[in-house]
Amino acid sequence: MSALRFIGTTSDEGDCPTLYEVPGTDQILVQGDRVTAPEQLAELRHVKEHETFVTVPRSLLTRFAPRDEPREMIPFTEAAHLFKEFRHTAWRLETRRGYATDRRSEKWARWKAGEDVTADAASSWLDNVAAARAAGRRFGRVRIVDEPMTEGQRFLLTTSVANVAAGEDIRVLPRAEADRLNLPGHDFWLFDSRLVARFVFDEDDTTLGVVLSEDPAEVVAACQARDAAWHYAIPAVEYTQQVPSAV
Repeated sequence: MSALRFIGTTSDEGDCPTLYEVPGTDQILVQGDRVTAPEQLAELRHVKEHETFVTVPRSLLTRFAPRDEPREMIPFTEAAHLFKEFRHTAWRLETRRGYATDRRSEKWARWKAGEDVTADAASSWLDNVAAARAAGRRFGRVRIVDEPMTEGQRFLLTTSVANVAAGEDIRVLPRAEADRLNLPGHDFWLFDSRLVARFVFDEDDTTLGVVLSEDPAEVVAACQARDAAWHYAIPAVEYTQQVPSAV
């Protein structure tokens, strides 16, 4: 699990105001300009020797400061119903360089052996995507990739063919572009622009669970990340054609 989770920033051209969460706690880390003015330091109350003080723009707190108490992590299976119950859109941001569930799958072993896995038989996931699409609901995701791509990212790009055929809109965004856009560094699903399911992973890319949130600040941050990523990302099929060595 990461020591910090990026929440949001009003940073522009390398400026620093940023908020982070300390996962598993109720603590928020604030990054800003250190206070050095003697007249300001003299006004501070109950100062401890180890404390440091920073200033940030009001807009940072207005846009990104959490409004609700943090929720406990739950098993992913307890959130699975959301993929059938959402009303309009289910959208995913994928940020990792690989996933343990992929590496442990039978399809991964066949792909590693050189088999063509782009036209695999339907699965419950693909069936659900197709049913949602037929009902006018949309699945979409943006995958952040390194250049050159990692093995895990190449596998996902190869296997995305079936997802796209079922009706899922999958797009690809280079990591350098994601960094420029200040996108979050964690995976999440956003349901109907109102509920965020944020993934928690261990150091081996194994999913430990998800944290559900309807906190207005977190939902707005996820919507902003979606809009920025969607604008610059490239459809997976087009990206594959541009980088044929990827698959």
